[in-house]
Order: sequence, then structure tokens, then C-alpha cells
Amino acid sequence: MYRVKQLSANTDLADFSLWLRQQGVEHRITEEGDQQVVWLANSDHAEPVLAALEQFLNRPEVREAVHETNHSPVFVNGRWQPSPRHAPAVLTIIVVAALVAWVTGLGRQSIASFFMFVDPTQFGFQSFTERLDAWTATLSQGAVWRLLTPDLLHFSWSHILFNSVMLWFLGSQVEWFDGRRRLAVIIVFVSLASNTLQYLVSGPLFGGLSGVVYGILGYCWLSQLREPRFQFPPALMVVSLIWMLIGFTPIPDMVGIGSMANEAHLGGLLSGLALAVLPPRRKQ
Repeated sequence: MYRVKQLSANTDLADFSLWLRQQGVEHRITEEGDQQVVWLANSDHAEPVLAALEQFLNRPEVREAVHETNHSPVFVNGRWQPSPRHAPAVLTIIVVAALVAWVTGLGRQSIASFFMFVDPTQFGFQSFTERLDAWTATLSQGAVWRLLTPDLLHFSWSHILFNSVMLWFLGSQVEWFDGRRRLAVIIVFVSLASNTLQYLVSGPLFGGLSGVVYGILGYCWLSQLREPRFQFPPALMVVSLIWMLIGFTPIPDMVGIGSMANEAHLGGLLSGLALAVLPPRRKQ
């Protein structure tokens, strides 16, 4: 073990020690008279640990954040692992989407048209003018739910599984840290933006939660830069952007994936970034 720091025995390092263990840093804290000594198994950890310790000792907000992380019911060994009771709204959306996927036969049953932006059996949508006319006629009939319900349509189980995993990981953090009301605002705003853009460009034959996922992704990424609170791997944004760009190429059709709702992804991402500019009203 390597001796890296000596402090007064009156300094409470319990939270800091627990946090180090959660980060996988092997260490020991011993007492020597009226002093306590921090030991590390790996000398390469000395510099970052000492820097973190200085922050912990000198900044009350850091001590509070470490304490909350250590004792939070949604973090296990420093990793974001909520249970269903911590994000009931996100879980409800996923369950409803799964039920819709089952009822509609993954979009193959005629009832799927009920969830589309406009009913493709009643309106033409080949030109932009036709799509605009169909949209205004649908709204004049009071079918406003169609602005949001394309989110619930999925056309393969892998499609809904991927969207559900991403929505659970990101959306549960928004619900926990920023509150259920903020999450609802994000989902509604992003859905309106992504679904409308996708429809106006290509018509009503689309669906999925991916627009919402991209919106929450953009919201979490920019929010994390402005006020860190989410557990968000930076590489996730890079991979998602690359995937979105691939969607605008012939590659998905060439490999058998089929066409993607590219405009929904783009509209979702941009609307999520726009909402991240607003200061959060955090629940926790």
C-alpha cells in the first residue's frame, strides 16, 4: 500500500471512502494517534484521488453530492440502476408501447392506422400538399391524439426493445432528477416536433419511440454540460449521431434494416437540445 495523505482524525472520511470503493479504487484508512492516513493499493491513483479529496474537503456541495450518491436508492456501486418505482412514468410508456405493438401485430393489423399521424386509408399523402391537407382535415375532426400516438407504433420486437432500453436508461434519470412534470413536457414537445417533421417529409407510415429517445438524448447531453447531474457516457452521443447520419444513407436498406424515420430522429434531437437551454426544476 502507498501512503498518500495524512489528516486529522476528526475529519470524517466515511463518505469519501465509500465513494472510492464505488469507483473501484482499492484503499485503506488507518489511524495513527490523533491522525488518520489514506493508503492506496495503486500509486497511479494518487494524483486523481488527492484532487478528489481536496474537492471533497473544501467544497460543501461536493460533500453533499457524494453523500447523496452513496445513499441514493437509484445508484448501486456508483452506477445508475433504478427500480420501476423510481421511474413509473417511463415504465408506463414502455408498457403501453409494448401493448400497442402486440395489439397492432407490429403494425401489420388494420388497427395500426388508428395510431398513425393521419389515417392512410382515408387520405392521400404522396405530395406535400396532400399531406398538409390530410393533416388539417385530421385535426379539424378532433383527432389530436394522432400527433403523439405514432410514438407507440413499432414494427419489430428488436425495434421496441432497443427504444425501451434507451428510454429507460435516459428517461428514468430525467424523471428522477428533473421531475415527472419536466419529463412530460419533454416527451410531448419532442413528440410534436419529431412526428410533425417526419410526417411532412415522408407521410404517415412511420412509428416508434426513437424520436423521443433522440430528444431525451439531446436534452441529457446538453443539460449535463450546463449542470452535471446525469450518468451519461459521452460516447453515447457520438454513436447516436453516427447512427442518425447512417440513416440518411442507403446503408440501412442495403443491409436489410429498411428505411428509418430519419426526420423524426433529427427533429427529436433538435427539440431536445432546445429544451435543455431551459433551467431544470429538479425533483431530487
